[in-house]
Amino acid sequence: MQGWWFEAALLAEGWAERVRMTVESGRIATLAVDAAPEPGDARAGVALPGVANLHSHAFQRGMAGMAERRGPGADSFWTWRDLMYRFANAIGPDALEAIAALAFVEMLEAGFVRTGEFHYVHHDRDGTPFANPAEMGARLAAAAAETGIGLTLLPVLYMTSGFGGAAPRPEQRRFVHDIDGYAGLIEASRGAVASLADARVGVAPHSLRAVTPEGLAAAVAIAGERPIHIHIAEQTDEVEDCLRHSGQRPVAWLLDHAPVDSRWCLVHATHVTPEELAGIVRSGAVVGLCPITEANLGDGIFPAAALLEAGGSFGVGSDSNVLIDCAQELRSLEYSQRLLQRARNLLSRPDCPSTGRTLFDAARRGGAQALGVAEAELAPGARADFVTLDRAHPTLAGRAGDALLDAFVFANGGGMIDGVWRGGKQWVRGGRHVARDAVVRRYATTLAALGIAAR
Repeated sequence: MQGWWFEAALLAEGWAERVRMTVESGRIATLAVDAAPEPGDARAGVALPGVANLHSHAFQRGMAGMAERRGPGADSFWTWRDLMYRFANAIGPDALEAIAALAFVEMLEAGFVRTGEFHYVHHDRDGTPFANPAEMGARLAAAAAETGIGLTLLPVLYMTSGFGGAAPRPEQRRFVHDIDGYAGLIEASRGAVASLADARVGVAPHSLRAVTPEGLAAAVAIAGERPIHIHIAEQTDEVEDCLRHSGQRPVAWLLDHAPVDSRWCLVHATHVTPEELAGIVRSGAVVGLCPITEANLGDGIFPAAALLEAGGSFGVGSDSNVLIDCAQELRSLEYSQRLLQRARNLLSRPDCPSTGRTLFDAARRGGAQALGVAEAELAPGARADFVTLDRAHPTLAGRAGDALLDAFVFANGGGMIDGVWRGGKQWVRGGRHVARDAVVRRYATTLAALGIAAR
């Protein structure tokens, strides 16, 4: 039995002060409010439940900052993708594990306690399948085990290079499966994560442009009750291509042709009509928003205020991992709405005027739903996955209750998180991951060996 004592904590029923918590076998055993610490208790300032990062491509952490040079023509998502393909086709299993470990370290340091790995680099560099179809997924699992982050592995089904069943491009050879091969990949992936105590495996048809309708239906059947994630309506070119091919916009087509429900995470969904947004809300699906990446790639702005007003759900993800920061994802989401509507505090609720609290709660709930796990909360019986803030941080001075979350989301320039625990085990201490130094050394050696430079 481990004991902790917090000056303040965000419990399932709301804020409380002088909170004593005990943990047994990785789960919260007891919580007492207005309690005194006991001998041997660990002490911390502010305790928060952890947030899930619902959409990540871990390998892209290795190319962070490489695409910030103007090319000979107009730059876009599609020119960025060319560099991403070059990087993806250079990494082997050891490199993926090293890069993912750093990404996971940074996620934990930023307050994320679980990641949804939308994983599509499956085969060897020449496109030949590995003897173990889930070799690359197993390396993600190894990185998760080393760093302590929770893992929902989302192996991607990639079949085509465009609408209408266009043949895959040569640079996509590492991604591609037929339906039978994908079923084998999912089975092997379940074995790859079996040693992780709370890992999950879902399915991820990449996008409507990268799977056939038959492939999409097969992936849904393979999923059963597990999570289903799909990129959708991220780019205006994608919307226009879908209209030309099918006569419908991507989200409208998906809602009409697939059993979209609470298992689903619609990643980005940037370009949606009010009717499509209403359909998403009715379905119970989570919208996976990645505001930092969406801004970096010039995707556009999702109508998050309208989603919340209609009662919809969202979570946030670090996607390309150009910058990993839970608070900044939430802040960027609110700021995008402010710039769009030229108003403030657009993502708060009438029953919760704190924008920081509204964003935090929504991301925590939506992220957990999307990744197929119980909602992270500080309550008896819940997994002991929690984050502590340094009460001595100057920005938290004089703050209490929801004002602490407003400060965390909107005035956090770093250094506010001092501890992160998973299943009662501490992985971040004093703001640094316990394995940071070794992980960074291996990462630096790996990147130097790859020799991939900015274009």
